[in-house]
Amino acid sequence: MVADLPEALREVMSLQQGRSRARPEGPFEGGDGVRAKGISGEEFSRFLDFIEALGTEADQVLSLKTGYDETRLITALLRNHLTGKLTTTSYLANASGLGYGTAIRAINSIEERGLLIRRPRTQTGKSFSLHPTEKLIAEWQEYARRVRGAIGSTLGIGTAGKGGISDYFFGASYGDSGTIPPPTPLHTKLSLQNDLRVLVHADPTFMAMNVLKRQFEGLFGTGISSRALSIDRLRQEILSNAARKSSRYDIIACDLPWFGELAQKGILRPIDDLLSEGNVDLGDFHRVALASARYRGEQYGLPVQTTPELLCVRRDLCDAAGIGVPFTISDTLETARALHSRSQGRSGIAWNAARGTPLGHTFMFVMGAMGRPFLNLAKIDDDYDAEWSTGENLRPVLQSEEAFATAEYLRELLDFSPVSILSMSWYERARAYADGEAAMAYCATLLAPLFELNKDSPAYGVTDFLPHPYGPGGKPIAPVGGYALAIPSNIEPNRVGAVWEALRSLTSPETIKLYIENGSLVTPRFSVSMDPDVRRISPVISIVDGMARSGVLQYWPRPPVPEITDLIEIIGTEIHAMLHGAKSGYSAGAVRQYRGGARLRSGGHD
Repeated sequence: MVADLPEALREVMSLQQGRSRARPEGPFEGGDGVRAKGISGEEFSRFLDFIEALGTEADQVLSLKTGYDETRLITALLRNHLTGKLTTTSYLANASGLGYGTAIRAINSIEERGLLIRRPRTQTGKSFSLHPTEKLIAEWQEYARRVRGAIGSTLGIGTAGKGGISDYFFGASYGDSGTIPPPTPLHTKLSLQNDLRVLVHADPTFMAMNVLKRQFEGLFGTGISSRALSIDRLRQEILSNAARKSSRYDIIACDLPWFGELAQKGILRPIDDLLSEGNVDLGDFHRVALASARYRGEQYGLPVQTTPELLCVRRDLCDAAGIGVPFTISDTLETARALHSRSQGRSGIAWNAARGTPLGHTFMFVMGAMGRPFLNLAKIDDDYDAEWSTGENLRPVLQSEEAFATAEYLRELLDFSPVSILSMSWYERARAYADGEAAMAYCATLLAPLFELNKDSPAYGVTDFLPHPYGPGGKPIAPVGGYALAIPSNIEPNRVGAVWEALRSLTSPETIKLYIENGSLVTPRFSVSMDPDVRRISPVISIVDGMARSGVLQYWPRPPVPEITDLIEIIGTEIHAMLHGAKSGYSAGAVRQYRGGARLRSGGHD
């Protein structure tokens, strides 16, 4: 349908191979397999980790002395640029590992070579920040590509194309065979006076955890007492438990957008001190999933699943109609119109349109695909800062061009949606698609087992999984969701050590592979996605892995700010009234803006 697809979409489509009878026309058709010259922020960040770690090891082992090394200085500058953090001269000098005078000379030298610029922070210009130039960024991106190619060729990982580009990806845990073995019993059984107490969400991943309960009890050497609740009841139980002097639970599953609220209220125990023991491979996690469980620079949980919302499309129906699968907002409307057939009992598309939280999520995600978050988050290159953009300047932008375009798009979708669309939420939309009652569906991969593991589903084996269709100012994104396991702050101190061992095990590659083998189709770990046993179960896991590698997975459309739950509810309520015809798009936008701004002000953001 579109002639020029973004590189990220080409990579996603390439992962659908083996499922398609006919490929859409476009730049992903044929080709020499060479990637674009750019490297995603996801992988670039991991490359900087690699370079810094390599330098540390070299300093500790090798007897090298050749003047001063600018590497740490530059990597610190680039890292702050990627994360939107302020870089000052003193910070950069301290981060460089050089003497102060040497560091200042190095900074001046880098600036003279056109690799660094200074920007005034005050009107007097006496205070300024430091930033990499486009030249420096381009040089290091090219360096990352070349190092990636060299590692891939040396280790025999991936197939190198022209220019030494390899399929190797920084951060993934590669084994010789790629096959992850079953988990083994802990060296020392958990020293808990009572059972390990776990509070989770009622979804396929945690249902698999319950099926494996006896096995985990054998591995841990202790009993497990688990409780599974719906998402709304889960959040309420977490809040209620926080009011107790001593927690009823050792481990709690937290929806990723909750971490801002729960961390700000002191409900969760930071785990950075536990992570410092070095027994967790953080580089193996999808970066956005790990970042979603972090707030203001502190880590509060480890992801147990990554479940982005994707557009699921019946490729067989598109083929029969002689059309390609949709990539843009306008494509999606055209495809929904073409495949919508009341006489055949099939709607064009299913989506979350129920009042409140379900519709609020839809609006945020679609607005993100229009190219803008619903809050005025700080811009970082082509993305937004979802971790540090809090405080007095945080406001909704719900009267923007992108917000009105989102509202209009949802209004147009009504004509091609099920008659019950305004009461449809997560399970209902996935069920409608799985039963053949909808040709397309916005669907979280958490519920993909309904049609990916069910051979009786009309959608079995004929589904293309695509990022959110994007608007004129947007790009392909897959808004990430999922859960991370965390430790309540009011847990008894003498239980922390044993509980941490259990949490680490429950999020390990070996355990997550078990979840997948028992009905789940989501993983937050690259190593699990690469396991050949896992790849044979369903291609959706590899597709999400590819999205994580190419930077398509994003969490800024639904940022973990402390007020996010209330903001979602406000948006979903007002948009629902608009779709029902009770309000115009303009008046609904004005109300959302006012109520959202008021909620942020009530949270202390004046």
